[in-house]
Amino acid sequence: MSLRDLIQQRLVFLDGAMGTMIQAHQFSEADYRGTRFSDWPSDLKGNNDLLTLTQPDAIRDIHLAYLRAGADLIETNTFNANDPSMADYDMQALVQELNLEGARLARQAADQVSAESGRPCYVAGVLGPTNKTASISPDVNDPGFRGISFDQLAETYALATHALLDGGADVILVETIFDTLNCRAALFAIDQVSAERGQPIDIMISGTITDGSGRTLSGQTVEAFVNSIRHANPISVGLNCALGAAELRPWLLELHKTCEFPISAHPNAGLPNQFGEYDQSASEMVDIVKEFTDAGWLNIVGGCCGTTPRHIQELHRRLSDATPRGAVILAPALRLSGLEPMTQGAGDLFINVGERTNVTGSARFRKLIQADDYDTALEVALQQVESGAQILDINMDEGMLDSEAAMVRFLNLIAAEPDIARIPVMLDSSKWHVIEAGLKCVQGKAVVNSISLKEGEAPFLEQARLLRRYGAACVVMAFDETGQADTRARKVEICQRAYDLLVNTVGMDPNDIIFDPNIFAVATGIAEHDRYALDFIEATAEIKASCPGARISGGVSNVSFSFRGNNPVREAMHSVFLYHAIQNGMDMGIVNAGMLSIYDDLDDELRTLVEDVILNRRDDATERLVDAAPRFAGTGEVAEKASQAWRDLPVNERLAYALVKGIDAHVVEDVELARVAAAEQGERPLRIIEGPLMTGMNQVGDLFGAGKMFLPQVVKSARVMKKAVAHLIPFIEAEKGDGQSRSAGKIIMATVKGDVHDIGKNIVGVVLQCNNFEVIDLGVMVSSDAILTAAREHNADLIGLSGLITPSLDEMVHVAAEMQRQGFDTPLMIGGATTSPAHTAVKIDPAYANTVVYVKDASRAVGVAQRLLSDGRADYAAEISQAHEKKRSAHAGRDKQRLLEFEDAQSNAGQIDFSRKVAPAWHGVKTVEPSLDELEAFIDWMPFFNAWEFSGRFPDLLNDPVKGVEAKKLYVDAQAMLAKMKAERWLTPRGVVGIWPARRDGEALDINGTRVACLRQQKQMADGIANLSLVDFVDTQDDWVGGFAVTAGHGIDPYIAAFEADHDDYSSIMLKALADRFAEAFAEYLHHQVRTELWGYAADEALTNTALIREEYQGIRPAPGYPSCPDHRQKTELFELLNATAATGITLTESLAMWPTASVSGFYFAHPESRYFQLGKIGPDQVEQYAALRDEPLAESERWLAPVLGY
Repeated sequence: MSLRDLIQQRLVFLDGAMGTMIQAHQFSEADYRGTRFSDWPSDLKGNNDLLTLTQPDAIRDIHLAYLRAGADLIETNTFNANDPSMADYDMQALVQELNLEGARLARQAADQVSAESGRPCYVAGVLGPTNKTASISPDVNDPGFRGISFDQLAETYALATHALLDGGADVILVETIFDTLNCRAALFAIDQVSAERGQPIDIMISGTITDGSGRTLSGQTVEAFVNSIRHANPISVGLNCALGAAELRPWLLELHKTCEFPISAHPNAGLPNQFGEYDQSASEMVDIVKEFTDAGWLNIVGGCCGTTPRHIQELHRRLSDATPRGAVILAPALRLSGLEPMTQGAGDLFINVGERTNVTGSARFRKLIQADDYDTALEVALQQVESGAQILDINMDEGMLDSEAAMVRFLNLIAAEPDIARIPVMLDSSKWHVIEAGLKCVQGKAVVNSISLKEGEAPFLEQARLLRRYGAACVVMAFDETGQADTRARKVEICQRAYDLLVNTVGMDPNDIIFDPNIFAVATGIAEHDRYALDFIEATAEIKASCPGARISGGVSNVSFSFRGNNPVREAMHSVFLYHAIQNGMDMGIVNAGMLSIYDDLDDELRTLVEDVILNRRDDATERLVDAAPRFAGTGEVAEKASQAWRDLPVNERLAYALVKGIDAHVVEDVELARVAAAEQGERPLRIIEGPLMTGMNQVGDLFGAGKMFLPQVVKSARVMKKAVAHLIPFIEAEKGDGQSRSAGKIIMATVKGDVHDIGKNIVGVVLQCNNFEVIDLGVMVSSDAILTAAREHNADLIGLSGLITPSLDEMVHVAAEMQRQGFDTPLMIGGATTSPAHTAVKIDPAYANTVVYVKDASRAVGVAQRLLSDGRADYAAEISQAHEKKRSAHAGRDKQRLLEFEDAQSNAGQIDFSRKVAPAWHGVKTVEPSLDELEAFIDWMPFFNAWEFSGRFPDLLNDPVKGVEAKKLYVDAQAMLAKMKAERWLTPRGVVGIWPARRDGEALDINGTRVACLRQQKQMADGIANLSLVDFVDTQDDWVGGFAVTAGHGIDPYIAAFEADHDDYSSIMLKALADRFAEAFAEYLHHQVRTELWGYAADEALTNTALIREEYQGIRPAPGYPSCPDHRQKTELFELLNATAATGITLTESLAMWPTASVSGFYFAHPESRYFQLGKIGPDQVEQYAALRDEPLAESERWLAPVLGY
């Protein structure tokens, strides 16, 4: 008969305390050592587990005594037989042996008594809690620190479990659990062992309530504890240690009410006296325990500290006929936990998932995490809890963050804040390794957000099985191999398919499945979006009906994305959406718990307008809501009248108005009037600049700094200012001996040597000029000597460096080092797409003894420059230096990403089915020269708006209640310039494309005789996830690879020069940005031609531009210098294959930037399984092989690969 069967039939008796019985022997130090360990260098007395090896007869006799007293089940003497506990004695190497021999001794005793008595006797292999806590910091000064990790615990528990089973244990008992995360590591390990051995393992679980609070040492209540371990499907759950039977009573009652599994109790013999001894007699203890059995609470009973065979004998004598607790069936529910339980059953209220601890959704929270201000970040979390969040969504996915480290740090800090940790967390990441790291930090039952069928069934099932092993609920996105579900039918289809796989293949509890059928923005102005909200609402009801037990969730704020900045309208949309979605069965949603309006409290007109949109009741619903939205914005916004009334203002006020509004039509006329009027009053022309013009520009700066003015408006204002100043300069120079205008400071700006990108730098320069800084812009490809020479000649107050490509980072370090060598003390400002606070602190700042500061974008440049030149600059410099030092310390102290040995990464390469490869319809090399009209349809407009520092999604941005007006103006201006560009043929697109025979040659590609070395992901992947390299997508024989280089930059220079001569920065920046868009559109156009005609593997492709932007096509076009192939030097090999410079006029700088700037190049891979990937960090073993492949010194490879080196 199995122990599981016996538990169902009668009360089962467990043994009593091992430690109490050992103490009675009063073993000496010599007894603990025995012969084998007589020379051990440290004291061994107190290492009770060691007695299994040195005093085995005594341990066997204790087992026999308990069995003969009536115990059915005895525990192995392995409570401390784990690495952390044995480390106290330097005996970690004995862990396996101690568990093996401990189980063998118990097995021998059980078999002996079973033979004597004819009754079955069982052995429980004990996994104790260790002497470390995974949820609590041992350092009171650092609550985020941990003395042991989940992985360390799981490793030692797995070793022990194997040994206990090998020694004859019938069941594994995880007991005296004071930290549930330790227990979860044990349960994870047991499940791993079960899989490895190919056999189920029965598990008993027993927690410890430490005092009258009814909580474990790590803070969980009884019900929260049960919710945290329920996934292990144990044969019993119980409580032991710390308390006597009387003190245990209320917590056993709670366990009885909340647990469906058989219940065990092995309390202490009362509470210890002042000498640490237990006085409660066997009879006194049984008197109390009998009340528990009479009430029907128990299935297993035994004793813990202070109990002896006499206690077990008395329990057996008096309770043998007791009726065990019957089977309990709990109502189906989603059961989660933090420190406290969170249960949602049928008919329970909607769950609010707090969304503000998400770096992708909250700018404030992101800045706090990036600044390492975790204390304030915790306040954000607390505010969410206090505002009603029942689950806390945590997301650390941000490009410049170490997402895994940030997730671990924040979760560890939350664990020390009971007011936050009381609710469950939702681990939100698109990176599986971040999710796993998070799961290893939470003792409660968390929700993972999310998994999906996007990559197919195999990785979906693998991740689902791991989630089941971790004991987490999961959000499943309605996303499959063909994309996100955007219609009701697709939402239902994908969710039903995922449900079947999770329930019937993985064995997941349906109540742990939470579907997110995708909430998309409505009221975008695009007809295809009109049903998005209604499709979600209707799909919710159908999914709930066809997937019993599953929940429905979603990111509620997505629905109102079109109205960002207008919180009253957004809150109304959330309220109306939730009102109808909840009626159809929506169970939870990610919302800002502090910003939800009450449906009935909404303004009647607003509610009707919003419901028309959400429920798609009218064709003109969007237009009506957009028109009405400003009235509900709470900003007093009034549409500006189309009037020329400002022309009646005094001339100085007209000038200020023109600057703020960016109107240059009358500026020369008005400046001349102001100059003449000033001359009649005896004032110099300079007074016009220092007076009305600076008054207007100061207003521009204030409005921009407050977020009430947007970058295109600022650049237009700068155009007005430049034209005004240009008119005044001849008059100023004509006045001999006159001083110059009082500047806020003089700044040298340059894009560093080897780099040709300057749009961002130019915008920063314009904004600085608008704030009265004198900017000397040296342009692009500027050497360090030229920069420093100009700084001396102009007596510069500041130097600003910009760069976009990764080699520019090294050049910036070089400039800083040269400034140090030449004795400069000028503050240095760093900016550009590849720069970052971390790189500035770790690489650039140490090279220069004076102030170095990172500037993210134009909106921050003015404040930084002003502070660097203010009276308080010394304090600011000290503040910057302190921030750099903090970042350097964090960088030096960070956990290095665990990398695989390169051979192991190669062994885990992508397994590609090359029977699916397709030979091209054409091969060779040819030039391509499409017209701008042909390319226009392929333009992705969002990066254009990003260049002007607009965020959002096109075309939704045009309807944004805050930015929409200016965004539309910018778009209209862009369309006007684009029309002229096409009509007058300002640009001449030129490109070249090639398709060549290719084969894989180890970790390189042989492309038509040219070797191209590639790099492979080396990070540890989840089971079933490959470590990819581009070589994986090419067969070892008879395959093909393509390449291209395109530019839309030829012809741009005379127009740029004309705009700059006219002081028209707005048009200059506009033209450069449009040229960039045409270059990217050219790349997209040419890839389409390759897929459908030249290679022809997707001849029937009919994708929209939106689908192209989302990269929904087959095949990839990775570019050298980007995530899949970060070595820019692959451009030289590509250009040789294409003869690109001769064919297109594109040249490469010494840093391998392309000139003209508006140029794109890359390779083509056609296999249907090819996909983009991020290389991540790589190890020295791979770099050594890479250098050998390229036949170059290791240092040269390391120089070019510096951004991806993991050492």
